[in-house]
Amino acid sequence: MELSRILTQALAELIAPTTAAMALAAIGLNLHFGFTGLLNMGQAGFMLLGAYGFGIATISGAPFWLALLVSLAAGALFAFILGLPTLQLRGDYLAIVTISAAEIIRMLGRATVFQEWTGGAAGLTGNSFKATFQDLSFLPAAPERGAFGPLEYVFTGSDSWWTRLFAWAVVLIAVLVIWLLTRSPWGRVLKGIREDEDAVRALGKNVFSYKMQALVLGGMCGSLAGMLYVLPRSIAPDSMGRSLTFFVWTVLLLGGAATLFGPVLGSMLFFAVYMLLRAGMREGLEGIVSSTMVEQIGGLLVGVTLMLLVIFRPQGILGNKKELAFDVR
Repeated sequence: MELSRILTQALAELIAPTTAAMALAAIGLNLHFGFTGLLNMGQAGFMLLGAYGFGIATISGAPFWLALLVSLAAGALFAFILGLPTLQLRGDYLAIVTISAAEIIRMLGRATVFQEWTGGAAGLTGNSFKATFQDLSFLPAAPERGAFGPLEYVFTGSDSWWTRLFAWAVVLIAVLVIWLLTRSPWGRVLKGIREDEDAVRALGKNVFSYKMQALVLGGMCGSLAGMLYVLPRSIAPDSMGRSLTFFVWTVLLLGGAATLFGPVLGSMLFFAVYMLLRAGMREGLEGIVSSTMVEQIGGLLVGVTLMLLVIFRPQGILGNKKELAFDVR
């Protein structure tokens, strides 16, 4: 593989639909952890529910926008159910509940009893739920192709310019909404809860209600991210497990928690470098390690990166260490 081809692949990852989906998932996690101090370790569960909500609704005959609303409602309901028993307690109860609940969602998706709707362990194929989304495209139909610098893609289809435009438009809207919310009195209360919830409670604020609102809104971002994540692929429960949650955490901590553009920058940097490492290892270690080993080594490097970020730079690239200490309640 030529060096130029490796660099082109890394450049393509900067604007890939998956990168946008992970940025949106990190934006939701940022609202939980960065602005409110809620330790959500099951963002992949929100994403999987959002993907299933969109896919099952579309297969049942719902138009695209109704299926999108079903996806959002699934994330909101899941957050409400998780928040009711945990947000009135202190400690790491939310982290324990969310990581367990995400695994339960994944196992239910694999269960044969729900196979009629979820497809079981094989999941739902992309062709069964993407037609309504692709019909919205105003770009020329495939197989016409378009170039942007060294990048070339078809206009419509699973991995196309249309998918990229839609995914990044959703991310920009989410960034704008979070900017408006965090600059409002509501956002300042969230930051107060993160710093000292007892002081906020003493001021007469309903801390539980504010935490629930943040959890539901961040969960809806996660479910919408799940919908974007499966637009260029199928819905496979095992691809949206614990490792996906750790990827989202790495993206957030790399860019900077409690920052507006940290999740977006973190996602773009993470996937571009991740692609460089994997493509470089396939080229440099060809004949020494298999492609499966390359993926395993890549996963190992993600874990090491997350540990180093937490130890040496918990505020990330754009974060402020004085504003955010890695000490949530």
